[in-house]
Amino acid sequence: MESVVPYRDIPHFPVSTVESHAGELHLGTLSGRPVAVMKGRVHYYEGYTMRQVAFPVRVLKALGCETLVITSACGGMNPDMPPGTIVAITDHINLMGDNPLIGDNDETLGPRFPDMSEPYARDLIARTEATALELEIPLQRGIFVAVPGPNLETAAEYRFLRWIGADVVGMSLVPENLRRGARRPARAGLERRHRRLPARSASPGGHSDDPGGGGANRADPDPSGLGSDPPTRPDQREPRPSAASVVGGPNGHQAQTRHQRTPGSQAHQEGRADQGDG
Repeated sequence: MESVVPYRDIPHFPVSTVESHAGELHLGTLSGRPVAVMKGRVHYYEGYTMRQVAFPVRVLKALGCETLVITSACGGMNPDMPPGTIVAITDHINLMGDNPLIGDNDETLGPRFPDMSEPYARDLIARTEATALELEIPLQRGIFVAVPGPNLETAAEYRFLRWIGADVVGMSLVPENLRRGARRPARAGLERRHRRLPARSASPGGHSDDPGGGGANRADPDPSGLGSDPPTRPDQREPRPSAASVVGGPNGHQAQTRHQRTPGSQAHQEGRADQGDG
């Protein structure tokens, strides 16, 4: 490492306020290539604007960086991903309620409407997987959902986040990706999954940026309560049997009339089924 620059010494650079984030920019070489490594980041929940959160990406680009690898500790919801799992992010869902690209657009920094059909470079993901296989490091793919924080999620929110297709949840990564995406560069996201707790658990959950946080090793293995596969949407479910349906009987198939239910009663029953255990 050739030099270490504190964030506070870089003009307009946001300074980390989270205790576990050092707030330093390390400059040097890795395998003969120049690299810039951020030791710590800032978050939206710290009170910074979304543009301030994403500003470091612009600085990295000005330094000459062409490939961005974003890492983060995150909360896991997919029970097939045990604590400590390294996850290669293939896509994300932005529920932060803001976007660093909102406002006046500087065309020299990227287009007004950047394409997000490939938010994480497939070739970098493939190379990451090949390297992990060669080094015998377990690696899974997953979808990241970003929330503003700083509170952790309720049990109902966990179920919702799994239902919309997320495997892991966190309070960062997406702002940097969006700012980088406006310039169409190669970018990849790697997450280390830490176990999170649902609100129904008796033990408090730890913050994802603090691997040793309270309850980090005592969590429900399936905080969403939904299993490894998110539930299907109502329009994807098998159709319910009608009032008159064909069922199997001792003498072959025969028609059997079921008790009629009023539309209101049926809607009530379907509503309860959708609610699961919550």
